Amino acid sequence: MTKKVKNTIVISGFILIAIIIFAMIKLTSLVKNAEKEASQTVENTQAEDLPEVIIETKKDIQITISAAGDCTFATDVNYAGGPTFVAKYNEVQDPSYFLAGVQSVFANDDLTIVNFEGTLTNLDTRQEKEFAFRGDPEYIQILTSGSVEAVNLANNHSRDYGMQSLEDTKQYLTEAGVTHFGYEETAIYECKGVKIGLIGIYVLPDGLGRMQQLKDHIQKVKSEGAVITIVNFHWGIEREYYPNDVQKQLAHAAIDNGADLVIGEHPHVLQGIETYNGKKIVYSMGNFCFGGNKNPSDKDSMIFQQTFTIRDGEILSYDDFNVIPCSISSVTNVNDYQPTILEGAEAERVMNKIDEISAGLSQ
Repeated sequence: MTKKVKNTIVISGFILIAIIIFAMIKLTSLVKNAEKEASQTVENTQAEDLPEVIIETKKDIQITISAAGDCTFATDVNYAGGPTFVAKYNEVQDPSYFLAGVQSVFANDDLTIVNFEGTLTNLDTRQEKEFAFRGDPEYIQILTSGSVEAVNLANNHSRDYGMQSLEDTKQYLTEAGVTHFGYEETAIYECKGVKIGLIGIYVLPDGLGRMQQLKDHIQKVKSEGAVITIVNFHWGIEREYYPNDVQKQLAHAAIDNGADLVIGEHPHVLQGIETYNGKKIVYSMGNFCFGGNKNPSDKDSMIFQQTFTIRDGEILSYDDFNVIPCSISSVTNVNDYQPTILEGAEAERVMNKIDEISAGLSQ
């Protein structure tokens, strides 16, 4: 074999080996690409088959509560002369008239609380006392049309026509869907999934003797899941603008034992607002829709509002509150039984009055 032929064979062998190596490299690359595409296909298929996972962030819940004072839907039968509550009702023939001036506030909150001072009954068993109040059961529509969701019944006029008159009042409230509380009955009002404990304490006969009841009732509503606890006291001295020592001691004890807001009434005039351990005490909200007097000399009133922000079942802050100055009448010369929000100079006057009375109360 010639040298030339040998060289040709060697070169051909090298070429063949190179072709084989290239083919192997190419094949390996194709296999890897195919495996990668198959893997991606499986991943995409699995991703499509799996449900979308949404991580929800818990949102803060805000609860706005409005509170107002004495609502008496009657005038004593022995109170002669003048435009009585009953006469006004018969004149207007419209239950929504009475709270029309404040309904927009009550309709836009989450819970409105008033003190219901009187009875709704058809009984004629008037008790022997200076003033006794009996309203027609149809007057319940004043509350419902005015967006009032809860009433305190623990006061000195809830049995004006005997024990049965209180039971009648409870019945009409329940049938109308209005929550009632007071005396030995507490209530839980639920809003936006948040439970609000409502407690009504009648202080007048026993003073500090109501302390144990107060503690027991706060513990009771909390054991029932209350996140916000509100205590409504019926206390103090009529026409006295400053809270007395009994009021202060009970109010402080309420907060020390877990109340988140303390409200009060009975003096028929405004008293101060105290901040105690960061929480509000509204000692007296005055009269509100008040049929007991055709023309009281002091018609000043208020709506106290507080917004509680809840996160994970806890109240974040107690600082978001609002005082809305009101009059019990839309006119100045007589009580027309239509509480009205004040504006301008009159609103400023009432706010200054509240600030002056409150000075020195807060810690």
